Amino acid sequence: MYAVTGITGKVGAAVARSLLSADQLVRAVVRDRDKGAPWADLGCDIAVADLADAGALAEAFTGMEGVFAMLPPVFDPAPGFPEARGFIASMCTALAAAKPKKVVALSTIGADAPNPNLLNALGLMEDAMKSLPMPVAFLRAAWFMENAAWDVASARQGNIHSYLQPLDRPVPMIATDDVGRTAAALLQELWQDRRVVELEAAQRVSPAALADAFAKVLAQPVRAQAVPRDRWESIFQAQGMKNPTPRMQMLDGFNAGWIDFPNRGANARKGGIGIDQAVAAMIQRDRPSN
Repeated sequence: MYAVTGITGKVGAAVARSLLSADQLVRAVVRDRDKGAPWADLGCDIAVADLADAGALAEAFTGMEGVFAMLPPVFDPAPGFPEARGFIASMCTALAAAKPKKVVALSTIGADAPNPNLLNALGLMEDAMKSLPMPVAFLRAAWFMENAAWDVASARQGNIHSYLQPLDRPVPMIATDDVGRTAAALLQELWQDRRVVELEAAQRVSPAALADAFAKVLAQPVRAQAVPRDRWESIFQAQGMKNPTPRMQMLDGFNAGWIDFPNRGANARKGGIGIDQAVAAMIQRDRPSN
């Protein structure tokens, strides 16, 4: 049996679906038993555990063939990443106590970036998990294509506003379904010690290409517009962020190229979903029901 954290989100759900389709047993780790009901209907075992509760997590992970571990995303962290550090400590304590046979941890492109930025939190996770007594694979996923869901409303109006710049510069991206399928495959593979698996789509995606994908699906012109760098901080603060600096540093890293896979992803695994397919799925989900 495999324990899956984050199962109520896109990636965790994709991991669980892939495992179930391979006739594997799945334990859904949820904070609220009611949220586990749809997975129980699919035959999953349900374990209730908050990610800050190391004892409950250890119980959920005990006896597992493997664990898919992921941290809750914190887009507006306090200085020093105290939120992530707390989740990391709880997760590592639980895994060390439960001793599952292997762990696949969702990490990110840029986890090893040398400069301060939002993705340093996943670097902290990798550093902490290196001392675990079981084999651990760090799945470093590219920028999620589904981040473009924030652009659907403006795309319908004919434009998208991009913090990724310049507009013709391709960025490594990946669909969350591909992340889930890859994590499920890794859980079923055999390996020893530590491994890093990089994952991106077969084709990198520029903001201009993203606009073109929206235009194809919506059957109307869509144009990408760069948001000026000197406006980022005020925009993010107006959206409610208290500490936008790490997010801005992350965007700077993508735009300057110091957040990337080695050799521009030459050795990365490649996902099967392209940006056109991903955008079509986002538009379909966004359509109002009658």
